[in-house]
Amino acid sequence: MSTEFTFKVLATDGKARRGEITMPRGTIRTPAFMPVGTGGTVKTMYMDQVRDLGADIILGNTYHLMLRPGAERVAKLGGLHEFARWPHPILTDSGGFQVMSLSKLRKITEKGVTFRSHIDGAPYEMSPERSIEIQGLLDSDIQMQLDECTALPAKEPEIERAMELSLRWAERCKTAFGDQPGKAMFGIVQGGDNPRLRERSAQSLSSLGLKGYAVGGLAVGEPQDVMLDMLDITCPELPADKPRYLMGVGTPDDIVKSVARGIDMFDCVMPTRAGRHGLAYTRRGKVNLRNARHADDHRPLDEESDCPAARDYSRAYLHHLVRSQEALGAMLLTWNNLSYYQSLMQGLRNAIEQGRFAEHVAEVSEGWARGDISAL
Repeated sequence: MSTEFTFKVLATDGKARRGEITMPRGTIRTPAFMPVGTGGTVKTMYMDQVRDLGADIILGNTYHLMLRPGAERVAKLGGLHEFARWPHPILTDSGGFQVMSLSKLRKITEKGVTFRSHIDGAPYEMSPERSIEIQGLLDSDIQMQLDECTALPAKEPEIERAMELSLRWAERCKTAFGDQPGKAMFGIVQGGDNPRLRERSAQSLSSLGLKGYAVGGLAVGEPQDVMLDMLDITCPELPADKPRYLMGVGTPDDIVKSVARGIDMFDCVMPTRAGRHGLAYTRRGKVNLRNARHADDHRPLDEESDCPAARDYSRAYLHHLVRSQEALGAMLLTWNNLSYYQSLMQGLRNAIEQGRFAEHVAEVSEGWARGDISAL
């Protein structure tokens, strides 16, 4: 395995890219979906299951792991890979989004952010340097800059202030990160729904010569067409030979349309959160197992799926588990959902390699449009 962090574009079809990130802990096939393991766990899943479904990398979160169990404690216990029994690549979010969204008591200055824990109200400080230090203690392979994420809609002066602050923090994060062989720090493009600010952010970050670039501050309340417009503006401004990561996105449709615009990496809590609330993602679209129509249905979610959760359990049983709030219901539906997401990514990778991306997307979209099988 490579001792360096490298990225290669292996094939293109339109703007869609099939690539490969190589690093000491493994290879990441792109387009890639990263299951979210916020607090060192992909909820309701064993790590072996997550790997077997096809995940090359998972995501951890600096904010949550800093609060519990503490970055220094994780470091003493061998780092996040050993702590969570995941020896493959890990990307850590900087914690900026959680500081903004979860902490009601916060103050942002040039130095960083002071806030109170959403758990017990304890005071904390998070500077760009401290964020990188925590991610280093966790021993993550891809570390994100600290940024300020602005919820949309917002006024242009506020979006611009946050974007410019994020750029200055990116420079400080780059300095704090230094030279770490085999690892990478990604910058985060901000700018809300303003084309001018998105362009400026992307161009300024590109000049820093980072190993990868993320697009942040989207899927935060704006319509899908606004998100896609911002990707159309942003992606051409980012280096073609570096990976592009769209943070916190999203639905299968969001992912397919973003891959078409040149995005390589995704993460989202949607498949795991939906699984805990009775919602299954399938090639026929979303299926709500809470609905009474499933109560006497002996058929599986998807008889053609490779995932046992979708293929081997009846809808009636899944409905019973969900309505009874049995833990196994959340486990099986999360298993199904992550399986579907990884299958979706593999299909996109194959289609790009074969030069039939548009045709494949049309087939996938047609399956969603047909909807679920008729009730018995």
